[in-house]
Amino acid sequence: MKGTVFSMRQRIKKIIAVIVTALLFGTAVFQSAASAPQGTAVPELGLDCASAILMEASTGKVLYEKNADEALPPASVTKIMTLLLVMEAMERGVLGLDTVLTTSTRASKMGGSQIYLKEGEQMRAEDLIKSVVIASANYAAVVLAEAVSGSEEAFVAEMNRRAAELGMKTAHFENTNGLDDTVTDHVLSARDIAIMSRELIKHKKILEFSSTWMDTVRDGAFGLTNTNRLIRFYRGATGLKTGSTSKAKFCMSATAERDGMSLIAVIMAAPTRDARNSAAASLLDWGFANYSVYTYPAGDAAELAVTGGVINTLHAVHGDFTAVVKKGDEKKVAATPSLPESVAAPVKEGDVVGGIDFTLDGSSLGNIPITAAHGVEKISFGGLLGRMLRRFFLT
Repeated sequence: MKGTVFSMRQRIKKIIAVIVTALLFGTAVFQSAASAPQGTAVPELGLDCASAILMEASTGKVLYEKNADEALPPASVTKIMTLLLVMEAMERGVLGLDTVLTTSTRASKMGGSQIYLKEGEQMRAEDLIKSVVIASANYAAVVLAEAVSGSEEAFVAEMNRRAAELGMKTAHFENTNGLDDTVTDHVLSARDIAIMSRELIKHKKILEFSSTWMDTVRDGAFGLTNTNRLIRFYRGATGLKTGSTSKAKFCMSATAERDGMSLIAVIMAAPTRDARNSAAASLLDWGFANYSVYTYPAGDAAELAVTGGVINTLHAVHGDFTAVVKKGDEKKVAATPSLPESVAAPVKEGDVVGGIDFTLDGSSLGNIPITAAHGVEKISFGGLLGRMLRRFFLT
């Protein structure tokens, strides 16, 4: 009897815990990372989604994954690749933020999330990009795609080409916006999404848009509200893109930055919007609570002796080094330089003359080269003779 009573009490406690958790995540899930204690084991996250991944943005290091390579419909998270190609086209000068684009018949007939573009309506590229990032506008995605590649079909071919180039092994795109009522094989994995998200956020202008809660287009006549609620409620949130359809359920690529570390959390096929937001927040919390970024800044390495050169010394430098480590281990990282006593001329600017090895508790984190900051020409016979004579007469 006592055992039965004890069992019932335990069940009641579990039910109460579930209810409290649901209430917290439904209203205030977006609080600080203090809710995820340091050292929490990855399997205990209990994310309510089909697949997920957590990646540190500067290094691409994966900190957590759950069915991360499963091919699933991504809904509007698709637009991350659309936006990436648009930003890269801008870098090439194909179009600019002030370029005025015209809405085609096809673009005006897109369903789903929209800003109600009419056929023939013109809008600046910047406003179209804002509409895609903030309001997930399908119309705008097609207009941009047509401007970059001439047609949506040609643009989709570029999406698949770029995905292969980035190593997105599961990705297959059939359109620019993720609408999946007519597609047959439009899929991405959580890993694919993290990879393209990492590439997109290298374009800082996108983060300006994706971190905006509310904005307007059409000279203030049409309001945009961010579909990503984390932007308003999660400390450090910077983006990036949400998506949902009946097939895909609720998906998200969430980016956030705290204390110099930028994380990308991808959630696929969550059952509800709140479950998606909760899973993304929990995953980000866990990452910020348990990891940090060790950074060794670029700088001067040494002055090396040069043999057989027109000058006797070489200035050597190194680039920066970044690694993700367990929180608190930053001060344990050892940086060990390796340099010769001298180098022989000729030396070209950028030549590798040494290196720095980085270790943590005896395990390698990586290394960076030490390079020549300038060139040193080999001394000629005449130059060498002149140097010897000067030394002789000066002594």
